[in-house]
Amino acid sequence: MKASNPDEVYNLAAQSFVPTSWKQPVLTSEYTAIGVTRMLEAVHLLGADRIKFYQASSSEMFGKVWSTAEGIHAVYPRVLYGVAKVYGHWITVNYRESYDMYACSGILFNHESERRGREFVTRKVTDGVARIKLGLAKELSPGQLDSKRDWGFAGDYVRAMWLMLQQPKPDDYVVATARRTRSSGWSNWRSVPPG
Repeated sequence: MKASNPDEVYNLAAQSFVPTSWKQPVLTSEYTAIGVTRMLEAVHLLGADRIKFYQASSSEMFGKVWSTAEGIHAVYPRVLYGVAKVYGHWITVNYRESYDMYACSGILFNHESERRGREFVTRKVTDGVARIKLGLAKELSPGQLDSKRDWGFAGDYVRAMWLMLQQPKPDDYVVATARRTRSSGWSNWRSVPPG
């Protein structure tokens, strides 16, 4: 970071595949939680007065509670990835408040693009359909079908991340399409529809 001397830092690093987080919990914590502290500390030591920091938080922080729309302070992550994201989110808030840093968190709901890995449901479906079409498979097995998600286009979410760092003051934002979300629990938070 010292060599590049950035004006803005975007921390998107995470081990986000849920099954892997259960197989490698320490690695998931290192990247997704402690890695945030390392990035914030580097920004703090290098130029907290001029470098803007973005942290990619996640809707996975809410887990079980999100369905009851109890709000941002009611987190109940159900996967290790979500637990690590809670840490990353709140350490960002603490650095912002303790060191008067320009540090934002974007609480992102699912965002997809053609670059998504095959272990995720959208690529499982498209890959499965292609395999059936080519005669390489006979059925499609996407996994758990009772999940409900708010999905948006990753490119729109990246624009929303950039826009967060262009605001006069740092804040935390929810980025979602609002097609699956309830707004009642978010009265204290600005929601940024992507696009």
